Amino acid sequence: MLTAEAFALNLFWPVATIVLYYLSKALYRRWRVVWLSPLFAAPAILIAIAVVLQASYQDYMRETHWLLALLGPATVAFAVPIYEQRALIKRYWPILLAGVSVGSTTAMVSAWGLASLFGLDESLRLSLMPRSISTPFAIVVSGDIGGVPNLTAVFVVITGLFGAAAGQILLRLLPLQSGLARGALFGMGAHGVGVATAREIGREEGSIAGLVMVLVGLTNVLAAPLIAWAMHAA
Repeated sequence: MLTAEAFALNLFWPVATIVLYYLSKALYRRWRVVWLSPLFAAPAILIAIAVVLQASYQDYMRETHWLLALLGPATVAFAVPIYEQRALIKRYWPILLAGVSVGSTTAMVSAWGLASLFGLDESLRLSLMPRSISTPFAIVVSGDIGGVPNLTAVFVVITGLFGAAAGQILLRLLPLQSGLARGALFGMGAHGVGVATAREIGREEGSIAGLVMVLVGLTNVLAAPLIAWAMHAA
């Protein structure tokens, strides 16, 4: 029988995660500082709490696994921006296809190459390969190619935060005039965080970033096993 104390412990991590997410989201909405982003602030505070309480990663995941399960419906929902932007896809499909293909391949091959250069073991290399796509897709790809999905999720967050910050710097340095180019920059390089950043720039940029993010995810699901096999063969 579940005691009141055990019930409270079971609720602690899910409640803490949700409360910190909404708190950091409110702060970020008021002060647009990347370090207040929910993807940075909430995990950082949760890690600090875990250290103070001497809780392990397994303790946290055991109580919050149902939150991770919600990524399944989120993945299905990615079909919506594809349908909404079908006219844009029809008009620019050669450009989108070339950009997504080159960008996805570069991201996966460079992740594997740099990980190999620094002597990381195979599981880490495979976990790093899908770091440049949104979490629902990345977890699926990581599991399929032999990586560690939970570790991949961490790499995805780090990539998104630094990608969004780098994207804003690149916009000031590169002569990107079209919404298509600006949106694709963030959708390709920073997935979900990039989409949120692109929406702050403009509606068109946000829509294109969301579309590119979904296309990149679908491309990686299909191509990652082949690229992983090729890396092994090489």
